[in-house]
Amino acid sequence: MHTFPTACCRFTGFLILCTSAQPPRDVTLFEHDRTRFFRLLSVFCGGQFVFWTYLAHFAYTGLKDTSGSKEKMNLGSNTWRYGFTLGCLAIGAGIVGLGALFCRRSVSKVVLHQGGRMVTVCTQSPLGSGQGRRITVPLSQVACHAHRQETTSFIPLRVKGHKFYFLLDKEGTVNNARLFDITVGAYRPV
Repeated sequence: MHTFPTACCRFTGFLILCTSAQPPRDVTLFEHDRTRFFRLLSVFCGGQFVFWTYLAHFAYTGLKDTSGSKEKMNLGSNTWRYGFTLGCLAIGAGIVGLGALFCRRSVSKVVLHQGGRMVTVCTQSPLGSGQGRRITVPLSQVACHAHRQETTSFIPLRVKGHKFYFLLDKEGTVNNARLFDITVGAYRPV
């Protein structure tokens, strides 16, 4: 059994509850494993990419030039054929890109390191738990732009040096709400 200063942390089973922003060891503040969902999302995005690529191939090879008939619209002209082909490829690539962006921005775990100065943000991955990106930054470079109780589905987490927000799913577990609120969950200008 671990012993900690009573003013800082107390051990309850497997969970360590800290009341100080400087814990004596690493503390997992948030965790939520959605590997199954992201695997399904990857299969969906891959299927959409194959479908739109096939449709682009069909548009490029199957549309015939009907320039002799003036009564019908000529969908086989180069303008229409190239437009359909590029449009289909753009839609397929867009779906894959949005799926990858959502996967890279969804958080599976947030760890506050010993001493409370560094934070690690782990993202989701369709390959399983622990296979996503790990971003370790100083606590001063992390901020929540909405309190966890004010949002309905996701808690937006801002990390300095990254363009988009990271998303903490509200269905996840906040292991130590008070410590989360005064460290990672606090608003800071980043």
